[in-house]
Amino acid sequence: MSKNKNSSSRKDEEKVSNNEHSSLRKDKAKIESAHQECIDRAYRIPIFLSTTTHLNDNQQRFLNRLILEIENALLFPRTLPLSESYPESILTDIRRLVSSSYGMLAVNLRRFKIQTVDVNAGPLPPSTPFWIGSVYSQVEPSMAFQFGLPLLLVREEDTDANNGIWAGGIAPLNLFIVWHSETQTVDQFFNTPEWRSAFANWSAQVRNAFYIQTEPQFKYRCE
Repeated sequence: MSKNKNSSSRKDEEKVSNNEHSSLRKDKAKIESAHQECIDRAYRIPIFLSTTTHLNDNQQRFLNRLILEIENALLFPRTLPLSESYPESILTDIRRLVSSSYGMLAVNLRRFKIQTVDVNAGPLPPSTPFWIGSVYSQVEPSMAFQFGLPLLLVREEDTDANNGIWAGGIAPLNLFIVWHSETQTVDQFFNTPEWRSAFANWSAQVRNAFYIQTEPQFKYRCE
């Protein structure tokens, strides 16, 4: 009887020990995973990805692919309020994110389809419905441009075509790429020479901005 008790006690102790080791291994794996994530981020240059959270399925696929393109270029996309959030006013949040990033990629996707029914003065414009994007797609890129960040603008076709910084002739043409969402798949867009060229050029500007901003004020070597 005593032998059975001792045997049972040893088995219980071994089970507890195994559970403890298993728990420690899981905790270690979590820590290593979190550490690796930090390391991965450390090798990526932070950029401000300006977009909206209200997306249809096709727009979500586009955004997912865009984020993948950014990460493959070893850049780290930061977005309000998804990856970043501060206990301050929205404008202050945007300014803080702009000032701590090294580039801005703004995506203006269709949000509202509206129609002009009246104006305060002058003739009534054509009543053809048109698409507009998020109001922040006007604010965030403008603040980034004022700050001097390398800028790349991607617009879903016909979105804010005559509105704000997305209207023709406002932003430099070499910063502007259009996604023809009704006739162009996501893969087709990201394989176009226009996108690949503009993105490569912008990525190079971001890296240049990073090196300029992180150089010491005191030059310890001759240029």
